[in-house]
Amino acid sequence: MQFNKDRTIQDLTIAIPCKNSGEKLRECLNQIGKDFAKKIVIIESENNIKSTQIAMEFGAELLLFNWNGHYPKKRNWFLLNHKPNTKWVLFLDDDEWLTEKAKEALSVAMNQTFYHGFWLKYSIYIGGKKLSFGYPLYKLALFQTEAGLFEKLEEDYWSNLDMEIHEHPILSGPVGRVKTEIEHRVNLDQTDWKIKHEKYAAWEAKRFLQLKQTKNQTLTPIQKIKYFIFQTPLSGMFFFLGSYILMGGILDGSKGFKHAYMKAAYFQSISKEIKKQKNS
Repeated sequence: MQFNKDRTIQDLTIAIPCKNSGEKLRECLNQIGKDFAKKIVIIESENNIKSTQIAMEFGAELLLFNWNGHYPKKRNWFLLNHKPNTKWVLFLDDDEWLTEKAKEALSVAMNQTFYHGFWLKYSIYIGGKKLSFGYPLYKLALFQTEAGLFEKLEEDYWSNLDMEIHEHPILSGPVGRVKTEIEHRVNLDQTDWKIKHEKYAAWEAKRFLQLKQTKNQTLTPIQKIKYFIFQTPLSGMFFFLGSYILMGGILDGSKGFKHAYMKAAYFQSISKEIKKQKNS
């Protein structure tokens, strides 16, 4: 299926939050093309010459974001201070590619005026191989500009992560789901992945403890299940068995095992962080 250029989404802004980005940003923009969205905005954390050059090359707007350690972080800062004048906004990471099929599916979804936003599905790659099984990855990354903001957390320098991690938008209306995959072309080796997710684990533990204290009700059903599992000493094993056995990750061979194992280790580290922070 080819995206019909006559169906250009004139009412869509694509926002790409990034940090010290480079050639992967260029490839991300190449995949979007110049006929899909009315506007593309790159939200950079660094005064990066490469990102500036790439933005100019593609006719994208470049915004510099300097986080002060408090709310808002990057995505909400953009929505609050540079609100798009389009009906829809799509948040896309610089390692995510819009295929022609994905653009067609998004176009169809945005014409379904009943929904205020959409959960989008993303492919997962390990060692350059696309996985076909295991837990699917969904993010609520496409929504109407007036429909809401990402959930508010008073972090106060929990970490140096200046962008929303696993917060999701809190929207005023019904939410749909797009099952055509966006290519998530992450290419971290195991060491980089571990370092990155150690930071995520510390953040997740702090978020869990804050939400538990405030009795926050903005979690999705899946997040509620996830946070319940975090409180058990066997969270990693639960995820591994679910992903590798119940969701068929075993059919992806050694790559499926590696993905299930790495994610299980991440879940286990969150449980350890929760226990550590409770006792500190």
